[in-house]
Order: sequence, then structure tokens, then C-alpha cells
Amino acid sequence: MPIELQLLVWAAILTLIQMLIAVAGAQSQVSLPVLAGNREGMAPLTGWALRAQRAHVNMLESLVIFAIFVLVAQATNRLDETTAIGAQIFFWGRVAYALVYLAGLPWVRTLVWAVSVVGLLMILSQLF
Repeated sequence: MPIELQLLVWAAILTLIQMLIAVAGAQSQVSLPVLAGNREGMAPLTGWALRAQRAHVNMLESLVIFAIFVLVAQATNRLDETTAIGAQIFFWGRVAYALVYLAGLPWVRTLVWAVSVVGLLMILSQLF
């Protein structure tokens, strides 16, 4: 299996892990019965729980783009060294992003997000 597809699977695993962390954070602040309910009137999340939720949502948005680019590159036989490096940059940038966002480091978060975008652009560059 090409490294790009392997990293797509790992990116999905990372997204799952981020979801579980976000749920744990929400549960610690509002309780399981509130989360299991319809969430009307639920107190807003704060601190690391809110950051975990935002990081997860951002990963979902990025995962869609990454998946489209990787799958189109695979389907059109355009996987190459650039797409492989781009996929690695994207994935490790997203790992760093999740950790930095949870830690609450705003400017570093923006920097590692930009790194992951560079990875996406590298893959995209091979599609045209």
C-alpha cells in the first residue's frame, strides 16, 4: 500500500483519537448524562475541553481535503515522491497541531497548521 494511503488511514485514526479526547474533556465538564441527552441548555465547554473539541473539528475539515487529494492522486496514478513527502508533512503537522492546540499555544498552533497545509499543497501540486 502506498505511503499516502497508509497515512490516510493513520490520519483517520488520529481523528478518532481526537474525538475520544474531546468527548472525555466534555464529560469532565458537563457529565455523561448531559452529553447523552439532547444537549439543550448545556453549559459551554472551556479550557482544554473546548480546545480538544475545536482541534477535532479542524481535523475533520482537514481530513476531507487530505482524503480527496490522496484518493484522486491514487486513482490517477499521480503518486510520487512529492505526494509521499506531502502526506508525511500533512500527517506529522496534524499530530503536532493536536498536541499544540491541547497545550494552548496559539502562535505555535498556527505555525504547525500552516505546515500541514504545505503538505496538502504538495499533494495538490501533483494533480495538475
